[in-house]
Amino acid sequence: MAYCAATASSPGGGGALTIPHCSSISRLINFNLSKKTSNHLFFTTAADFRKRRFYVRSEAKPTLKDPVTVEQGDAGSNIETSKSDAEAVASRITYHAEFTPSFSPDGFDLPKAYFATAQSIRDSLIINWNATYDMYERMNVKQAYYLSMEFLQGRALLNAIGNLELTGAYGEALSKLGHKLENVVSQEPDAALGNGGLGRLASCFLDSLATLNYPAWGYGLRYKYGLFKQLITKEGQEEVAENWLEMGNPWEIVRNDISYPIKFYGKVVKGSDGKKRWIGGEDIVAVANDIPIPGYKTKTTINLRLWDTKVPPSDFDLSAFNSGDHTKACETQANAEKICYILYPGDDSLEGKTLRLKQQYTLCSASLQDIITRFEKRSGVNVMWNEFPEKVAVQMNDTHPTLCIPELMRILMDLKGISWKEAWDITQRTVAYTNHTVLPEALEKWSLELMQKLLPRHVEIIEMIDEELVNRIVAEFGKSDPELLERKLNAMRILENVELPSSIADLFIKPKDVSALDTSEVSDDEEDDIVGEKEKLMDLEEAPIPPKLVRMANLCVVGGHVVNGVAAIHSEIVKQDVFNDFYKLWPEKFQNKTNGVTPRRWIYYCNPALSKIITKWTGGEDWVLNTEKLAELRKFADDEDLQSEWKAAKRSNKIKVVSFLKEKTGYSVSPDAMFDIQVKRIHEYKRQLLNILGIVYQYKKMKEMTPIERKDKFTPRVCIFGGKAFATYAQAKRIVKLITDVGATINHDADIGDLLKVVFVPDYNVSVAELLIPASELSQHISTAGMEASGTSNMKFSMNGCILIGTLDGANVEIREEVGEDNFFLFGARAHEISGLRKERAEGKFVPDPCFEEVKEYIRSGVFGAYNYDELMGSLEGNEGFGCGDYFLVGKDFPSYIECQEKVDKAYRDQKRWTRMSILNTAGSYKFSSDRTIHEYARDIWNIQPLQHN
Repeated sequence: MAYCAATASSPGGGGALTIPHCSSISRLINFNLSKKTSNHLFFTTAADFRKRRFYVRSEAKPTLKDPVTVEQGDAGSNIETSKSDAEAVASRITYHAEFTPSFSPDGFDLPKAYFATAQSIRDSLIINWNATYDMYERMNVKQAYYLSMEFLQGRALLNAIGNLELTGAYGEALSKLGHKLENVVSQEPDAALGNGGLGRLASCFLDSLATLNYPAWGYGLRYKYGLFKQLITKEGQEEVAENWLEMGNPWEIVRNDISYPIKFYGKVVKGSDGKKRWIGGEDIVAVANDIPIPGYKTKTTINLRLWDTKVPPSDFDLSAFNSGDHTKACETQANAEKICYILYPGDDSLEGKTLRLKQQYTLCSASLQDIITRFEKRSGVNVMWNEFPEKVAVQMNDTHPTLCIPELMRILMDLKGISWKEAWDITQRTVAYTNHTVLPEALEKWSLELMQKLLPRHVEIIEMIDEELVNRIVAEFGKSDPELLERKLNAMRILENVELPSSIADLFIKPKDVSALDTSEVSDDEEDDIVGEKEKLMDLEEAPIPPKLVRMANLCVVGGHVVNGVAAIHSEIVKQDVFNDFYKLWPEKFQNKTNGVTPRRWIYYCNPALSKIITKWTGGEDWVLNTEKLAELRKFADDEDLQSEWKAAKRSNKIKVVSFLKEKTGYSVSPDAMFDIQVKRIHEYKRQLLNILGIVYQYKKMKEMTPIERKDKFTPRVCIFGGKAFATYAQAKRIVKLITDVGATINHDADIGDLLKVVFVPDYNVSVAELLIPASELSQHISTAGMEASGTSNMKFSMNGCILIGTLDGANVEIREEVGEDNFFLFGARAHEISGLRKERAEGKFVPDPCFEEVKEYIRSGVFGAYNYDELMGSLEGNEGFGCGDYFLVGKDFPSYIECQEKVDKAYRDQKRWTRMSILNTAGSYKFSSDRTIHEYARDIWNIQPLQHN
């Protein structure tokens, strides 16, 4: 029996498909499961193969990973399954179990069932992917390319089955084979290709691009070990390597025929023709691995292309190996492969910094070579490079892909023979930049010295771009006001601490050379002044020379045609603060594109109970594609029947989380308590510390009360935390340690019982989020105002009827506007107040609240264990300086936060009011669909049009 990949000769899907060189045992058919799915193509086997018997071992208690909910016939399944449908699907699954084996032939346990099921659905995706790609090739449309260091996909199986409208068919087929669909789905590990909101946003965008039929691809790196797997021990957070690829990945398709050379180090030479060439150095190869991304209820299937790195076998030093020097023999191979080992490798060392820069360049170079190859192929014999921006849009997701700018310039000039002027025009019209942060440390700056060694040609190009920028700034602001000009250059240049051209440097006033002063005719007092000036200058001369740096964010702004923020308040901060000088120079470049999340994964699939209710009360499933329909729930917010159904769905989701927490942490919690959740990357500005200090305050007050007083004063809560602290971020890891210590004490306190529980969920990921978010009742988004660009978890929580407590930061501002001020718990300082409050703190004028001081002392007293929390508490004390001064204003916002939490308690006791608030949150979340965001990107930045199969 032969199995072959098929390419559709007719993308319409209505006619027969031609498959060369295939055995007659298999055939392609139009797999008409129902009227709704008649446009989907699938691979199946002939009737004689379906007669094979596949023996299944019974399983009394299957071992599950993270639980998954799949409700047949509910929101997760909207087709009527016939007997023949299920039999056909079962046949395809058993085919792959036997003929695409990743496991031994014995048995059909859950891991094997997962792989076979995934491979069976992948067949359908490949056919649709081929048809989509063929259409793009034939139509030669403009295509968007989304470059991101992260894609936090989550599990793919349930999403793919659901998007192809096959949940029912697969559920019944697996039942015939002895398994439940939800148990099979739970075997899939989360792809370790991202960490937080940046990667999750990128994945939501891919889902929306496919669903809306936009011609687009994603590009990233294939990380073998991800960021890390988080373990929670008595010592706090510990990190081990991710094992998501240990059993293989049934979704990826290795394209060994698609690879590109990547160069590091070497030198730049000028040929006899006057062209620059980058030669010598270290050469590796980037190989493509494709993951199909299906749209919802459409044949459009786009691509996520991930690059892996290697060297050809000829680079293996066989002589060294045979002589016993095995390390040297494998050195070249190891240097290449480690580029794609870890997401965000530690960069405290020079080696770590070098590896990170290699990662960024590999992503940019391989992706651009691939894009250019495709452009040349589609252009035919007459390649018109000035039309490149009319066919290609490159979106840089944050500053990590910034090297796209000099790399595109290098390829166009050095390899394609295009002039500097034309190449610069093409580059600026092709590339756009999304800013995701206002934190200075996150606006990447690379050592110029390191970059010169690693990427010498790119530094030459960056220096030329910087020189052009300097000339533009001088032309714009003139030379009449040297102080203004110097300030503009210091703020806007791409190169920091690098000498200006002498013609411009001479404009600026230099210190007097007091060493040449004649002191023979001055008084003693005057001579003392001169000596003092000399000593000051000597001190300046002895001061360390600041490092020469490349400002990647400035390069993005200069090299791209659009700069966008990701929430309304963030985009204003970008214009008025972060890039104000650029905004004044090029106001037309700056836009806002408020983030969004896909309603398919984040309501429809992860919360089938709520989805069923929404469908019932809005009159259909149109809301899955047109989230504006969610607003119709507003008119039913006070309806007792809806409220009853709403509460029942929430409680059923909470009961699932109760079981999950018991399995993962050992802690037992009550589903009757309020589920209060903060899950996100651990960072001081996100202020998990404020949350846990608030919990400590509550606990201390509880301990001071009688049982009756506690019950009257406090609402029972389960406080759930989740998120990873970067491995070298010591303060974030101390916060994790404090949370777990507080939890260990409170959860074992018999006096408190179910009144308060604190649980830290280890190794938080997309699959865990899909379980926690539907069960959430209160979610904390409490970053220091003005520091969170947008956030996307706040959108997911709101969509699922969770009420937010938060500051006016990021997308919180817009969420509050949409759901209504009465349905959002607001506290804390406003963004425009922050700089003044920090100045006040630095001047010693801040007086902390006594309750805040009380909480810190309570922690230091050893109530939560013997760990020394002086450094963590010390960061909240003092007036200014590294590691102190409470930069993130935890102490300032603490009283307001405690007061707001008291309002939360009061509101939760009135369940009718709370349920109404929950309904209005879902109703008001319609704006925050990634479909809306992608329409805006396509219209305002990329200039691409939807392209759907016939």
